[in-house]
Amino acid sequence: MKILCPCDAARKAIVDMAPQGGRYSYWLKEEFVKTFTEMEGLKPEYLRVFPGSSEPLHFSVLSFTSPTKSYVTADPGYEAGMKAAKISGARIVKTTLTKTYSHDIKAMLAAAPDAGLFYVCTPNNPTGTMTSHSDIEQLLAAKPKGSVVLVDEAYIHFSDGVSALDLVKADQDVIVLRTFSKIYGMAGIRCGLAIARPDLLAKLENFGGWSAMPITAVAAATASLKHEHLVAERKQLNAAIRQKTFDWLSRQGYSYVPSESNCFMLDTKRPAKEIIDAMATRNVYIGRIWPVWPTYTRITVGTQPEMEAFQEAFQAVMKGSTTTGYAPSLKRRRWYADGQSWPTV
Repeated sequence: MKILCPCDAARKAIVDMAPQGGRYSYWLKEEFVKTFTEMEGLKPEYLRVFPGSSEPLHFSVLSFTSPTKSYVTADPGYEAGMKAAKISGARIVKTTLTKTYSHDIKAMLAAAPDAGLFYVCTPNNPTGTMTSHSDIEQLLAAKPKGSVVLVDEAYIHFSDGVSALDLVKADQDVIVLRTFSKIYGMAGIRCGLAIARPDLLAKLENFGGWSAMPITAVAAATASLKHEHLVAERKQLNAAIRQKTFDWLSRQGYSYVPSESNCFMLDTKRPAKEIIDAMATRNVYIGRIWPVWPTYTRITVGTQPEMEAFQEAFQAVMKGSTTTGYAPSLKRRRWYADGQSWPTV
């Protein structure tokens, strides 16, 4: 089974839909919305479809932050929202993670009594660690009046974490983001969701969205949702490969942040840029660096042969070998949208 690729049903849906590419076919989006909302027990008006989850992330920041309403995020955390906050003129507030690598809710609240938007990515990118449902409830209960909590669940399917969708159903000041880019393997096909009260979604629409979607993306996403065992199978496979990687790192004495996602942070015990460059000479391309953690780099969990090739290259680099090699099973390309190194499949 190939992970991080569209499933067979999704690929077939794309091929079957391609001849209809000359028409908008809005009904496909309606079918997709009906499928998702019935699965999750949501009302259709609580859902908006976008080409990926980056647009609703940016639109949320633009909608709810300003020069007088701060943007609050974790550090290390996913950086895209900060770029949008610069456009809105908002003060950007970054708070360090807790000792267990979750979002520090108390610190976020204390640092920004003027907050317009709190961004919580769970599992977090890049650490792959969870922020509990109870912590998100605490944030909603104590946040400044009129502010919004944006919960990014791009990686939720890899974990055992509890979704915040129930808080949307309860009409809380929360927006949940979902994407088909991760466990569904549709990063280049582009389909994502914003899930919230209709009045919150209406503010996002001031900046775009709810327009024509690529019909191949909607067809593939619908087929993926209807695949009964897809998420469970991929979650199990990713977890098994991730744990084998962690076991190897532990045996070799390397430090890492335990993750519940398809990525984790690896401590290189030296400037991580040196390791990234040295790995590249071996045709193994690992992730990027967050300035707050300069000796850590982000690793994406691939297939078992790919992770074995990673281990071989990493061990050689850490032991000081400069001999370059080529690992055919780990021929990879970088996905610059968020710095991940996905397998070429």
